Amino acid sequence: MTDIAVVPVAGRGTRLLPLTKSQPKEMLPVGRKPVVQYVVEELARCGIHRLLFVTGPGKTAIENHFDIDVELITHLRLAGKEELLSELAFEREDLEYFYTRQRRQLGLGHAILCAEPVVGQMPFVVALGDSIIGRHAASQVVRRMIDVFCSEGVKAVVAFEEVPREEVVQYGIAQPKDGASDVFELADVIEKPEVDEAPSNLAVAARYVFSPVIFDYLRKTAPGKGDEIQLTDAMRAMIRGGHRTLGIRLPPGEKRFDIGNFESYFEAFVEFVLADPAVSESLKQRCRQLLEVAWGARR
Repeated sequence: MTDIAVVPVAGRGTRLLPLTKSQPKEMLPVGRKPVVQYVVEELARCGIHRLLFVTGPGKTAIENHFDIDVELITHLRLAGKEELLSELAFEREDLEYFYTRQRRQLGLGHAILCAEPVVGQMPFVVALGDSIIGRHAASQVVRRMIDVFCSEGVKAVVAFEEVPREEVVQYGIAQPKDGASDVFELADVIEKPEVDEAPSNLAVAARYVFSPVIFDYLRKTAPGKGDEIQLTDAMRAMIRGGHRTLGIRLPPGEKRFDIGNFESYFEAFVEFVLADPAVSESLKQRCRQLLEVAWGARR
């Protein structure tokens, strides 16, 4: 059993400039919360108690966000705004936070390798800090992945989601060994294949459970595209080295929200806001009005 998760948050978020010039993309708001808060709340509900953030330049806002802000609490009480204290309940979660730094931008694989001195010889979860699974942090996929990891005695479990065939060029794609049921063995993972060469339409979905053996393969992985150490390359080498690795499908209703570019960010924000019971009805009405104007202008 593992209760530690590595949360890589060192990326610069250049596809979201200028929003990310002075704040981490993981701190961008989606509905009422920053992206990374959804990730942490999801992990806490799945039994994770220790979180190791792999940070980089300009990421101190993440550390500040999860600190207990005594001055803010005092201010709210003195100002008679105690009702807002419930919005800070995440500060009091039974979690331990650790931070280490990726001193050079050498890719996701290298970021995970930076966690080795803290993780040591324990199995661990990896949850990408810019990807939300499902709405309201209610996903249980990480708990299911940990259960499968422990019961099957494998070296890794990777979450996958179905994507449109034309989008496989953007993701690491599963090659199932004997068909793709809800839980399946991986024969390979292909990084960003061409549409006609993709072995499936199952894309890596930002959640992993690893044995510490992954560190051995990350150390041996040569830099690839962009001079970065790719996690997918290390996973492929691990599978080819005879280490059994399983994939698990995201269940229906647990869509991945990847805050990686403006289109996906805007889609996530709109979907979360329209699901907010306090404002959804008025916003839906306003959206209808705007859409009517937009469609009218196109006629």
